[in-house]
Amino acid sequence: MDSLEFARYLVQVAEDKKAQDILLMDLRPDAVIADFFVICTGNSDRQLRALSDNLREQIKLQYQTLPFATEGTPESGWVLLDYGDVVVHIFSEEKREFYDLEGLWRATSKVLLSLQ
Repeated sequence: MDSLEFARYLVQVAEDKKAQDILLMDLRPDAVIADFFVICTGNSDRQLRALSDNLREQIKLQYQTLPFATEGTPESGWVLLDYGDVVVHIFSEEKREFYDLEGLWRATSKVLLSLQ
């Protein structure tokens, strides 16, 4: 599976579920942890849960795969879905500002897509 195509599909699924401030970051060639980050924001614990559940379901249907790992809970404000080459970060607004992954990775990545 092509990791860019997979990442773009994840972006589409997140957008369909009304995620906010969706960002697709290309970490290649410098990062070894993943090729791409998909970062998005939900406006409530309920939406964070809906986003993470829907992403898992749609990827299982479309690509017949599950995340290698899932970290965090909607109540914590950060859910991470690790699909190997693509890592999805679903944040509350507060946690996204606090962790500032965009700023942390700015020097070694490029933004391929930004949806407000």
